[in-house]
Amino acid sequence: MSAGLTLYTYWRSSAAYRVRIGLELKGLDYASAPVHLVQDGGQQHAAAYATLNPQELVPVLRHGDAVLRQSLAILEYLDETWPQPALLPADAAGRARVRALAQAIACDVHPLNNLRVLQYLERGLGVAPPAREEWVRHWIRLGLDAVEKLLAGDRGTGSFCHGDVPGLADCVLVPQLYNARRFGLELAEWPVIARIDAACAALPAFAAAAPEAQPDAPAP
Repeated sequence: MSAGLTLYTYWRSSAAYRVRIGLELKGLDYASAPVHLVQDGGQQHAAAYATLNPQELVPVLRHGDAVLRQSLAILEYLDETWPQPALLPADAAGRARVRALAQAIACDVHPLNNLRVLQYLERGLGVAPPAREEWVRHWIRLGLDAVEKLLAGDRGTGSFCHGDVPGLADCVLVPQLYNARRFGLELAEWPVIARIDAACAALPAFAAAAPEAQPDAPAP
């Protein structure tokens, strides 16, 4: 489906990865506008991009004259603009559960291991790389421990985070699991999460959104 969308993205950005999954699940065509977060001192800090997003973060989604920021807000915009297939359940309680699962990662885990935080730990506070990486693992493990309990203890959990079709919570979970593996954590610690991750990995939408499938990903 052609929708006139442009996504400002970076291949390894968890937040951009969430939005790519949502776009792929909805079958929406979009133009990719890579913003390299490390090259040139971080292209997100360039004046033109900082005008587009004063936070100097990715992603940003352009849809016509609309400029949309923050991955969860973008995903909900996609759901409201193209309602099918839905990323959020039809019932209020289901929507609240899915949002809570998504926010447990997007608000409580991801910010503590975002690039700018890690750069400040190293460059601003002089934290050595091994200690910085242990910081990342600590906060990811703490967050995934809680999410595992939330998923395992709720009958709303199905093949995916909520029921048997992927939705907003899965869009947020999978990129965080990519980061977990990147920093040496094994998903066997979280069997329900690992099962959901495997179900997502079997779907073409998740494969198309994966970091290594992006046009700005380094050549293997």
